[in-house]
Amino acid sequence: MHLHDVWFVLIAVLWTGYFFLEGFDFGVGILTKLLARNRPERRVLINTIGPVWDGNEVWLLTAGGATFAAFPEWYATLFSGFYLPLLAILVCLIVRGVAFEYRAKRPEENWQRNWETAIFWTSLLPAFLWGVAFGNIVRGVKIDRHFEYVGGVADLLNPYALLGGLVTLTLFTFHGAVFTALKTVGDIRLRARKLALRVGVVTAVVAVCFLLWTQAHSGDGKSLVALIVAVAALLAALVVTRAGREGWAFALSGVTIVATVAMLFLSLFPNVMPSTLDPSWSLTVTNASSSPYTLKIMTWCAGIATPLVLLYQSWTYWVFRKRIGTHHIADAAH
Repeated sequence: MHLHDVWFVLIAVLWTGYFFLEGFDFGVGILTKLLARNRPERRVLINTIGPVWDGNEVWLLTAGGATFAAFPEWYATLFSGFYLPLLAILVCLIVRGVAFEYRAKRPEENWQRNWETAIFWTSLLPAFLWGVAFGNIVRGVKIDRHFEYVGGVADLLNPYALLGGLVTLTLFTFHGAVFTALKTVGDIRLRARKLALRVGVVTAVVAVCFLLWTQAHSGDGKSLVALIVAVAALLAALVVTRAGREGWAFALSGVTIVATVAMLFLSLFPNVMPSTLDPSWSLTVTNASSSPYTLKIMTWCAGIATPLVLLYQSWTYWVFRKRIGTHHIADAAH
């Protein structure tokens, strides 16, 4: 296996980790409006991800940086062609971070309610737009002979990509509902479990349609295996959620995300951005990669730094592993 193939796999792993981790905190942000009935319950939801949400976003920074260094042509075409949707995601992530930090800075109800509304929308929009972006990457876009995107924003809003957006939106919401049931106690835990079942059924329908469409468009034997694993894990997650096994449900919803992202990258390889104008103009792991020396240096750096980052983030989750409820909220206790 060549180093550019290795880095394609590593970038796929980084995106998988990002969607697994950021997926549930996007879902929790969405649930602040769908599940929480009052301010203490919204505070409980936000507190479940409070210690980890910023660490989850490191995976996005690493995935973007790795793409820039390992596949500069891919990075240039992707970020120039998808400029507006990626800018919208970036603005949402900035506002979302500010909302988490500033929501509790003042006691006024309007102040906190406005920031909580911002958390909802800046969780929902990226959850949808990431699916649209990756749907277009897999489907292919208008790339000319100079490896430049020559389409418009309207070209990105095609049925396949929009369905991909619905898949990530519903899947992340389901993932977040299962995580909420795992991390909370009391009535909010029971309602999160019930909501997870309802959202999970919708997720199963749209996910199966999207994955079958992907398989028919660009799949092979390996992507078919990933499709089967994704669907089986999602159905199993619904079964164990109904049985009240939140730990298993969260693990299985995570497997669904991992298998779904794996299927997309398996369908994509060896392309990184297919051209719908001419297949010979597609960006591939070969023509979009950096020099072998650059990839070699990156491999050594990643081999040293990655285990340390994984150990630190695992420790963070272990420290904040306890369940919480409204009785842990100071104002609600009185």
